[in-house]
Order: sequence, then structure tokens, then C-alpha cells
Amino acid sequence: MTDLRDGVRPAPEVLAAFEAATGFMPADEGLALYAAAVEAAGRTGLPVLEIGTYCGRSAILLADAARATGTVALTVDHHRGSEEQQPGWEYHDTTLVDPEVGLMDTLPRFRRTLHSAGLEDHVIALVGRSPQVAAVWGGRLALVFIDGGHTDEHATGDYEGWVPHLDADGLLVIHDVFPDPADGGQAPYRVYLRALAEGFEEVSVTGSLRVLRRVAG
Repeated sequence: MTDLRDGVRPAPEVLAAFEAATGFMPADEGLALYAAAVEAAGRTGLPVLEIGTYCGRSAILLADAARATGTVALTVDHHRGSEEQQPGWEYHDTTLVDPEVGLMDTLPRFRRTLHSAGLEDHVIALVGRSPQVAAVWGGRLALVFIDGGHTDEHATGDYEGWVPHLDADGLLVIHDVFPDPADGGQAPYRVYLRALAEGFEEVSVTGSLRVLRRVAG
């Protein structure tokens, strides 16, 4: 394995915006994601994509990586919140509920996050359910970052929908990979194992973040 973070970091103001944004990704995992995006986009010249926008914390880093490499970041989310963010669950945030419709709506917070970071011009927000968007997407991608819903249905749907669009020289990144069930849900871990079985190899490990690339051959 190699450490993609060596010598590749966002500017201090970008990192500060990331750390100030609403979200759950630790800084060390964010730096690993940023380095992977810079490497993959710089090598291929293609867009980078994440599944699971939430309020835009990781999108800040992907947008800055896209800006640095002359491409664009795509981020896919229906913005109604994943399972664990619904009322009564551990990660529910009442400030993200639209009072008019009574449902989660993270899109306004996401837009404010990007605006505050000065990165709106480097991101395309794809608002919809991941499998539906993937089914109509026609281009290749430098990086696919899976960080959406953590049920088997959603994680598998993200993998099956988007990995076919990943360029041969691109990188697959999976978040919240916990080999020990005591540490977290197992759906992303099962997707990670599937990727290894289907021709990917591990490039780096940072916390729960795994970076993989296809094995040549």
C-alpha cells in the first residue's frame, strides 16, 4: 500500500471550511480522500463523484481537488437523510428538518456550505436517488466515493450503479468500512470485500476510509 497523503493537502482555508462544515468525516480521512481525488483526477482528467452529500463536508475537499486538477466534482444525494438521520435515530438533527413539509432537507445547508467555502463553481449537485442517477449517467469518472446509505440495499446499489462508470485508471473510495461489527454497520465492509473479490486492490487505509484501484491484467 502507498500513502496518497504525502505532500498533497488542501490550502489551510479549505481545510478550515471542511472542519467547520456539518458532517461526520474526521480530518485524517478527509485528507486521504482529497489526496485520492487529486491523484485520480490529475491522472485521468475526469470528474470525481461522491454518493452521499449530506451537508457538503466532504464535497468541499472534492471540489477543491477538482479545482486543482481542472475538472469538476459531482455529488449525488436525495437530501432527505439516510436511515440513521431520521427522527428517533442517533444522528437526527432537528435543524435540518424542513418545517413546511416535515422532512429532512440537507440541500439548503449544503448550498450554504459550498458558498461559504467559495467552491460553488467546482461542484455539480445531482439531486436524486443514487441508482436512478447512475442509470442515466453516461460519462466516465476518475473517482467514485461511496458514502451514502449504509444498508446493504443502498450500499450495494451505489456500488453496482457507479463502479461500471469508473475509469480503468480511476480510484474507488469506500467510507465507514468496519471489519469489526462492534465498530459500526457492516454494509460498507461487505461492499469493500466484494470490490476486492471483483478485481480491486487496496491502495491505502485511513481510519474507516479505504482507497482501492483495479488490478491491471
